[in-house]
Amino acid sequence: MYYHKCISFILTGFFLGASTQFATAQNKRESNKKSNKIIKQVPSKGPTVNVYTSSMAGDRFARKADVQFTINTDSGEPAIAIDERTVFQKIEGFGATFNEAGMISIRSLTSKDQNHVFKSLFDSVQGAGFTMMKSPIAACDFASAGQWYSYNETRDDTLMKHFTIKRDLAPDGLITFIRKAKKFGNFQIESPMDFAPDWMYYSLKAGEKHIKPQYYPALARYYSKYIQDYAAKGVTINYLNLFNEANNKWYSNVTYKEIGKMIKDFVAPQLVADGLTTKIQFGESSNRPEAIEKFPAGLDDAEVRKYVNSLTVHGYDWDKLSTLTDLHNKYPEFPIWQTEVCYAYGPDVNNVPPGGPTKLPVYGFEDGEFWGNMIVNDMKNWVSAWIYWNMVLDENGGPWLISTEHGDPDKNAQQPVVIINRNTKKVSYTGLYYYLAHFSRFVRPGAFRINCTGGSSKLNFVGFKNSDGTIVLNVINNDEASDCNIVWNNKVITQKLQPHSITTFKWKNSE
Repeated sequence: MYYHKCISFILTGFFLGASTQFATAQNKRESNKKSNKIIKQVPSKGPTVNVYTSSMAGDRFARKADVQFTINTDSGEPAIAIDERTVFQKIEGFGATFNEAGMISIRSLTSKDQNHVFKSLFDSVQGAGFTMMKSPIAACDFASAGQWYSYNETRDDTLMKHFTIKRDLAPDGLITFIRKAKKFGNFQIESPMDFAPDWMYYSLKAGEKHIKPQYYPALARYYSKYIQDYAAKGVTINYLNLFNEANNKWYSNVTYKEIGKMIKDFVAPQLVADGLTTKIQFGESSNRPEAIEKFPAGLDDAEVRKYVNSLTVHGYDWDKLSTLTDLHNKYPEFPIWQTEVCYAYGPDVNNVPPGGPTKLPVYGFEDGEFWGNMIVNDMKNWVSAWIYWNMVLDENGGPWLISTEHGDPDKNAQQPVVIINRNTKKVSYTGLYYYLAHFSRFVRPGAFRINCTGGSSKLNFVGFKNSDGTIVLNVINNDEASDCNIVWNNKVITQKLQPHSITTFKWKNSE
């Protein structure tokens, strides 16, 4: 009996011990499974990041060594934190403006060099990849291939029987320019108008440049014919803006209240009747604060808002960017575009910010920093598209059209994105070109601005998520060399930023 009890005790102890060991082993396996699960959720390494830099040191879209996100050890250094789950406005694109002056300058080059310029501007892999362009309706101050013009100079031709876009088909014409550019990239076009045909106005005297109400139907046909005739020549006008810098003393004095009336009662119905899908924009204010001040006269009419796609402003206030957030808060349903800004100098013109250049055009790369910061700050204040004024001009910042009664002064040198010396045939890509191209090449239409916080006072930055899932962070270093920590999804990369540079970080969320 004792023997059996001993055996029973030994066996029980064995099984208890084995059971305990099994449980311990099982617990370890379960623990390992849990650990493995955690490791899979938060891997020690994240995606590879492509790095591109343009800098005062000489880099131009330089591809730097790739870096890889690793577990964030929280070094305590200032960092830029990225949260792509928090999104803001949708991005429509970046670009500049087609004008006759640009085509005149480009045509001074050989065919081979012309193609190189177009590729540098519109190719999305090796160039700037511009995707949102501006093309004025008939004459503006850089319609330099002839005298001031409209598409119908036949008085009282309200049915537009003598409407013609013949000039735009000339070698230096807008359609010629646009069709050439289309061979190198894809883009949309927004079109504003400085002036309607002269015969539609009360007069061209200051304060009297109002369209006579009896010509509102004729003006609606004028816009529709413009869109249709361009389409017949292979050019799609995606967005229509009735007037450029209206309700001011230099171009049409038409008020925004009257513009609203034209849109809802004449232009929108005419486009619908003609089967056109061109979107109508509201604005082209001469500066940002003017938009919040003047737009409500037309936009507070609910009937007008039914036909408006987006709001457009110019940047000639230079630094009143927060007024765009005010505009967004008042009309949150409308995207906001910045559609014109540049330097301009002449006896009657002084569109240069305080401390800006005293001679135009500016060749130096360092000038791009000003424009890069403007783009970043506009994006942070809800801008969905950013369009510069003249894309290409010559060594004199011209040529320009002179027609003082139409607000086009003499001595009107301006700053372009690309400078072409028509004598030496040298092509110069400005600092503005590189800073703008860091946005247009990497941030594609359909992207959304995402939440980015932290950094330091010397860094200005903004982030985006493209429709293909790639994340883009543009960082401008406005000072000396600096280390930059970028934190994303509990991981970090560290990159040394060159002095006075713009750096693009691009990666795909593979998690």
